[in-house]
Amino acid sequence: MANKKHKSLGQGINALFPDAANLEETIDESSERIVQIDLGDLRPNPYQPRREFNQQALDELSESISQQGVLQPIIVRQSSVKGYEIVAGERRYRASKQAGLETIPAIIRELDEKVMMQVAILENLQREDLTALEEADAYQLMMDKLDMTQEKVAKELGKSRSYIANHLRLRTLPAEAKALLQSGDLSMGQARTLLGLKEKKQIPKLAQQAVQDELTVRQLEAIVSEYNQDPAESKEPPTDKQPKQPASRQALIIRDLEERLTSQLDRTVHIKDHGEKGKIVLDYHSTEDLNHLLAHLGLDINETEAT
Repeated sequence: MANKKHKSLGQGINALFPDAANLEETIDESSERIVQIDLGDLRPNPYQPRREFNQQALDELSESISQQGVLQPIIVRQSSVKGYEIVAGERRYRASKQAGLETIPAIIRELDEKVMMQVAILENLQREDLTALEEADAYQLMMDKLDMTQEKVAKELGKSRSYIANHLRLRTLPAEAKALLQSGDLSMGQARTLLGLKEKKQIPKLAQQAVQDELTVRQLEAIVSEYNQDPAESKEPPTDKQPKQPASRQALIIRDLEERLTSQLDRTVHIKDHGEKGKIVLDYHSTEDLNHLLAHLGLDINETEAT
């Protein structure tokens, strides 16, 4: 099973959306009236693509609310249709429902569509359990709603354009592969490798095979390469008629390092180990990509040219 990476992109985007970032920090209980709103009159932020919440965390929050109540009011706005839309505090809302409460303390504010959308993006990019697909959805939302290009998104968040583009490509995966990626069973490195298949209809089957056989990115790359050499021929991923020879401890360490470096540097990394010696090969696909890699390593190509 692929390891789920816990990450957050909150720092760069806070400056981009200051109004949304400071929403709950600006609560003034001395001047803003806190009201009790029926839980049945509330609905989530319509711009919020997130639909899954960590059940264990909800259980813990629900237990806390059962004992102490909701300590911080949620922020809502009047819905143009009926009731109220949650601006900030959906976890408290869900946990309150789970705890059997009928009402929740809230502050009603007048907020426009732009702020609602910004809050949704912020909430996604600041989460510690952010998945690659949810990250991609947030980038797409920025592009769609703020009329931003990939280059603009990358610049605002301090990312390379290739980093943004690679995440956005994940949104083109078939539903079956997306589900495996979202659950953490399929890694981003594996998903990106599958996108290299010429016959996209083969992706779901090979994604499932990658999970079942616990294929590394390198192993999956080899299978994808074989598929692409003769896409017209329907091939099954190789099965082991003979028992696998267990990999040596050194090979397992090298394989783990390759996958960690591939993830860290956002590119395919090959380590060729020859006992005491070896070499590391880093792929890049353009001058811009090379510059980004050098910057990541703390190097400047301009300094190299000057020497």
